[in-house]
Amino acid sequence: MAVNKFFQSGRSIGTTSEQRLYEDLVIEAIKIHGMDLYVIPRTVVKHDTVFGEDVLSQYRNAIPVEMYLENFEGWDGKGDIFAKFGIQVVDKATFIVSKRRWEETVRENASNLQLNNRPAEGDLVYFPLTNSTFEIMKVHADKPFFQLGTYFVFTLECQLFQYSSESFTTGIPEIDDDFLARNGNELDFSNFLITDSDNLADNITLQDEADEVLDFTRLNPFGEV
Repeated sequence: MAVNKFFQSGRSIGTTSEQRLYEDLVIEAIKIHGMDLYVIPRTVVKHDTVFGEDVLSQYRNAIPVEMYLENFEGWDGKGDIFAKFGIQVVDKATFIVSKRRWEETVRENASNLQLNNRPAEGDLVYFPLTNSTFEIMKVHADKPFFQLGTYFVFTLECQLFQYSSESFTTGIPEIDDDFLARNGNELDFSNFLITDSDNLADNITLQDEADEVLDFTRLNPFGEV
C-alpha cells in the first residue's frame, strides 16, 4: 500500500501548496465555527529570581483574533468549590487559534512578547460573550505527528484568571474598566523598574530606628525596651 500521490506526492511530508491549502481550510473553519476573542500578552515588570515567580505583571495590548472554543458544551475544570478562604471558581477552557492568524495579528501588533514564536503561558484570553478572562496555562504546538508535515494551530489550555492587582492599560474599556474597578485605582509600576535594590528597601532606616530602641550588647543579648 502507498499514500495517495495526488495529495502527498508519494511522500509523507506533503508539499508547500498542499500545506497552504490545508491551512487555508483550517482558518476558514475557525472563522465559521469560532468567535472573536482578545489575546492580552503579559509584560513582566518585576521578576522574583529566588522563587522564579512574576511578582508584578502588566497588560498593555488587547489584540482581536478569531478562535475556536473546543469545549463548547461548557467550561471544564472543577467548577465552584469551597476553599479555605471562601468559594473558589476553577473554570477551564480550551481554545484553538490558527498559527498563521496568530502571527498576522498578535505577533505583528503586540510589543514586548514573552515568546516570539507562539503564545506564552501567562498571556490572557478575553471572552467578550461571557465577559470572562482566561489565563493561558499550557500551549500545545509541537506534536509528534504532523498532518502534511507541519502544524497549523495552537491549542491553548486556559484557566479562569485570578486577579491580583495587575495593571491593565489595553485601551479596551470592557477590559480595563473591569479590572480597574476591582483594584480601585490604577497602579504605578514606575518605581519597580529600578534595578538598585537599596532604593526599593527600607533596611537602613529600620536598622537605625531599631538601634535607638534595642540594646544587643554582650551583657544584654535579648535587647531592652
